[in-house]
Amino acid sequence: MSFPLLTATAALPAIGAIATAAVPAARRTAAKWLALAVSLATLVLAGIVFARFEPGGDRYQLTESHAWIKDFGVRYELGVDGIGVALLALTALLIPFVILAGWHDADPLETNSSRWRPTQGFFALILMVEAMVILSFVATDVFLFYILFEAMLIPMYFLIGGFGDRAHSGSDENAAAQRSYAAVKFLLYNLAGGLIMLAAVIGLYVVAGSFSLSEIAEARANGSLDMATSTERWLFLGFFFAFAVKAPLWPLHTWLPNAMGEATTPVAVLITAVVDKVGTFAMLRFCLQLFPEASKWATPVILVLALISIVYGALLAVGQRDIKRLIAYASISHFGFIVLGIFAMTSQGQSGATLYMVNHGLSTGALMLVAGFLITRRGSRLIADYGGVQKVAPVLAGTFLIGGLATLSLPGLAPFVSEFLVLVGVFSAYPVVGIIATVGIVLAALYVLVLYQRTMTGPVREGIGGMPDLKVRELAVAVPLIALLIFLGVFPKPLTDVVNPAVQHTMQDVQKKDPQPEVEAAK
Repeated sequence: MSFPLLTATAALPAIGAIATAAVPAARRTAAKWLALAVSLATLVLAGIVFARFEPGGDRYQLTESHAWIKDFGVRYELGVDGIGVALLALTALLIPFVILAGWHDADPLETNSSRWRPTQGFFALILMVEAMVILSFVATDVFLFYILFEAMLIPMYFLIGGFGDRAHSGSDENAAAQRSYAAVKFLLYNLAGGLIMLAAVIGLYVVAGSFSLSEIAEARANGSLDMATSTERWLFLGFFFAFAVKAPLWPLHTWLPNAMGEATTPVAVLITAVVDKVGTFAMLRFCLQLFPEASKWATPVILVLALISIVYGALLAVGQRDIKRLIAYASISHFGFIVLGIFAMTSQGQSGATLYMVNHGLSTGALMLVAGFLITRRGSRLIADYGGVQKVAPVLAGTFLIGGLATLSLPGLAPFVSEFLVLVGVFSAYPVVGIIATVGIVLAALYVLVLYQRTMTGPVREGIGGMPDLKVRELAVAVPLIALLIFLGVFPKPLTDVVNPAVQHTMQDVQKKDPQPEVEAAK
C-alpha cells in the first residue's frame, strides 16, 4: 500500500497541535518553536504533494479510501485535484507566517500577572485549523467534508473570542464584550449555514445512495442517477447557502468585519486568507460537480449577488476609519470577484477565480500582517492616529505599499493575473456584468491609495516619531510574501499549469463551453 501522503499532511499539524497544547505552562517559548517547526514540516509535505501532482493525470490523485461508518455508507476518502492542491499549498505556506507574526500575541499581558493568555493554546488552535482546512481541500466524501466544514468553527471561535486584538480603543470590559460578540456572531452565522447544508447532505444521500464524489459522478455518467430537477435545485441551494456564508457573499457577509476587527492580526489572516477559501473552493468542487443543472439555473441571481459584493464591499472600504475593518471590507469585494469568476461558467473565469483564491491569500496576508506590525507599534487601529510613518519607518511603509498595490491588482503583481482572467471570462459571457464589475477596480485603487496617503505620508503625527522599523522576525514574514507576489505576477505558469486541467473537468461537469468571439467577415 502506498504511503498515505494526504493523510500525513493533515495529521502532522493535528498531532503538532496536541503536542503544543501539552507543553508545560512555563515553557511558552518552547511551545512557539514547536508550533513553528510543525508548520514548516507540514509545508515540506505540502510541497511534496504539489510536486507529485501530475496536471495531465487523473482528476483526483494520491487517493485514499477506507471504510468509516459502514452502516451509512460513509468513507474516509481523499483525493486532490488541481484546484485543491493549489489551495493546500497556500494553506501550508501561510501558516508559518501566521505563527511568526503572532509570536507575542498570546504572551501574558503583564509579568507575573494572573491575567494569563494561554500561549500554548493559541498556537495549538492555529495548527488544528490548518489540519482541518487541509483535509477539507482533499476530502472526496461529502459527509467527511461536512464534518470538517463544521468542526473548524470550534477552534476559530476560541481564537476570535479568547485572543482578541490588544489595539482596542476603550476599556478592557468593552473590548471583551465586542470580542465575545464577534466570536458568537461568527459561530452562529456559520452554524446556521452548516445546519442547512446538513439537511442537503442527507437529501443527497437519499437521492444518490452514496456520499462519494466518484460514485455519484459514475452514476451520473452511466445514467443510473436520475435526480429530479426540483430536487437538484433544492439540494444546490442548501449547499450554496452554507458556502456563501463561509465565503462570505453579500448579504451573508456581516460576520466578517466583526471577526477580523476583533481578532488578533494573525487570526484575521487565518480567517480571510485560509478558512474563507473553503467556501469558494466548495462551490467549485461540490455545487458545480454535484448539481450542474441547478448551478446554471441559479447563475443569474448569483452573478447579481457577486456584483453587489464587489461594489458594496469596496464602497464600505473607502469609508472605513479602522485599518483592519477596511481590509475586511476589501476582502468582501475580492470574494465577489471570485464568485463572479466561478459562475461565469467560462474556463478563463474559473481559472482566474482559483488563482484569485491563492493570490488573495498572499496579498491580503501580506497587507494585513504588515498592518498588524504597524498597529502593534502605535496601539491603535484608527487611520486618523497615523501619519508620516514612511519618514521614520521606511521599510515598514514600503512593504505596506507593495501589499496595498497587490490588493488593488497592480500589473506585475500576482492578483492582477487573477483579476484579469476573471474579467476576461465574465466579459466573454456577460459583458454588462463585466462592465459593472470594473467599478470595483476603480474603488480598490481609491481605498488603498487613500489608506497609504493618510497613514504613511504627510507630517509625522504625535506618537509616530519614535516608531521602530521592521525587525528581523517581521521581515521574515513580509519579505517572502512580497517576493511571491512579484514572482507569480511575472510568471504565473506554475499555478496555471496545475489549475487549468481541473477547470476543464469542472466545465465538462456543467456541460459548458467557452463563448466563441464574434468576428465580422472582411468586406
